[in-house]
Amino acid sequence: MNWLLVLTPAVIYLHLTHYENQTTIFVLACLAILPLAGWLGHATEHLAAKTNESVGGLLNATFGNAAELIIAISAMRAGLFDVVKASLTGSIIGNLLLVLGASILAGGLKYKEQRFSAQAARAQTTLLTIASISLILPAAFHYLAGGMKASAELERDLSLEFSIVLLIIYGLSLLFSLKTHKHYFATENDEEAHGEHWSLTKSLGILAAATTAIAVVSEILVHNVESAAASFGMSSVFVGVIVVAIVGNAAEHSTAILVARKNRMDLSLSIAIGSSLQIAIFVGPLLVVLSHFMGPKPMDLVFTMAEVLAVVISVFITGQVADDGVSHWMEGVQLLAVYIMLGIIFFFLPSGLPQH
Repeated sequence: MNWLLVLTPAVIYLHLTHYENQTTIFVLACLAILPLAGWLGHATEHLAAKTNESVGGLLNATFGNAAELIIAISAMRAGLFDVVKASLTGSIIGNLLLVLGASILAGGLKYKEQRFSAQAARAQTTLLTIASISLILPAAFHYLAGGMKASAELERDLSLEFSIVLLIIYGLSLLFSLKTHKHYFATENDEEAHGEHWSLTKSLGILAAATTAIAVVSEILVHNVESAAASFGMSSVFVGVIVVAIVGNAAEHSTAILVARKNRMDLSLSIAIGSSLQIAIFVGPLLVVLSHFMGPKPMDLVFTMAEVLAVVISVFITGQVADDGVSHWMEGVQLLAVYIMLGIIFFFLPSGLPQH
């Protein structure tokens, strides 16, 4: 997809000179992010080659989520909290169902069975369950305290406190996986699977260039998302949950599927599940905290019932698939089927559906 790199300067030019063509600019911005995210993924894979699978997966998930974080910060600063929450939801279910499903399917078509650390997978899916609880409780509080006069202010306070707890849990989870129980996540690093390594300077240089370009294009994408959604007859929630999330997940797609085809399922799961986990208990809470300083008003963690249900279902089915430490192509098909069904639900949700 390297030829799509020409779209980055084209999108910037159109944004500056033909701002009224918002739908065209939005589509081109989505396409422009794909090769940039791909290069970002390549750079992080080469950085991962210099470490073990656990650290490599964390690096890939972290920098792979850079696109989602940049898009979300741009939308948050513009006050598009519905789009921010939808993109977070989309990133979580997209990584768990689409990226992981495609990876398991791709690997399963080449290998009859693929094995990975069940202990590591269970540890991550348990943390995802905690993330689900952190979405359920604010939504439940919203409906239980809906009649209270200062419920909106209470929800923001509650969301901030929840976010601090989640950020602490995320920090402790890094200590758990990288220090105290790293043997759960340790696997043999197949050096030949990486091929020729880039130098550290080249990897970091491409990483910085790709991230900068993604930041610029993402800012343009967010400015045009509402107009594009209206012209396509889609709700902003569908665009956030499905379209923006797929674009943002492009880096995880390319790398997770590639390593699954090389029978490195520990790294593939570490990228897919780790990315969802990072979005759920780090990026989302971080955005809530940042909104108190950067947004037009503080953001809360009260997601729509459809979004909460989608995350809970995704975490449940992923836990079922990852529990035994063995995967095959049919499990990939099952995850993709759930993603398609959720996509259909979000597409047919009325555009005027209230956020809460």
